[in-house]
Order: sequence, then C-alpha cells, then structure tokens
Amino acid sequence: MKIHLTSVFVDDQAKALHFYTDVLGFVKKHDVPVGEARWLTVVSPEDPDGTELLLEPSGHPAVQPYKDALVQDGIPATSFAVDDVRAEFDRLRGLGVHFTQEPLEMGQVTTAVFDDTCGNLIQIVHGA
Repeated sequence: MKIHLTSVFVDDQAKALHFYTDVLGFVKKHDVPVGEARWLTVVSPEDPDGTELLLEPSGHPAVQPYKDALVQDGIPATSFAVDDVRAEFDRLRGLGVHFTQEPLEMGQVTTAVFDDTCGNLIQIVHGA
C-alpha cells in the first residue's frame, strides 16, 4: 500500500494553482471541472507519477473552523520534503512567500513553515 493522493483545502483554486505551480514549482496533473469546482491536482516535477496533491475547495462548513484552528495554533496542514531547507527558504522568501517559522534545526531534522496564501500553513522539511 502507498499514498496515491492527499489534499489541502484551499480558499481559491485558481490562486492555489498559481502558488503551488508558479511559486512552489509543482506541476499541474489533473484539472477537471466538477460542478462549480475542479478536480485539481499537482505533482512534483521530480516524480510526475507519484503522490498527487489535490487542491480541494474549502466549501464544506467544517473546513474553515478547522483551518482557522490549525493556523491559530501554528500547525502545518501538510509537509513537503526538500533537499535543503535553508536554500528553499531563501528562494521562496525571495519570491515574497511569508514564513511563520524560519529554518529551525532539531537534531537531524530542519524545518520551516510558510503561509500558502490559501489559508494553510505548509512545512518544508529535510532530514531523518
């Protein structure tokens, strides 16, 4: 068994697609109209057949209180692996990304947390 698909709830799918592709560097995999929303997924360009990230609309009434609570407590909605947290932090900050946690070394693991502009905190991580 392996993870095929995971998701983040986003406030605006078009805005999310721009951020996740043009800023973070993911590649659009699926974009299928589903009523007023879209089945919109992105993948890593390094693994185009790997795990897909669904940019899921935040329309369900339970989503906003959930997202607000996570952000208020500083809890990332998901985590992405990178080769070098400091380099990715510098690259993203140079593109105007707002970080809520600068690179933090915790033993063999380094993390940083940023705002995805769509209502989520996202962690980048490198290490064990």
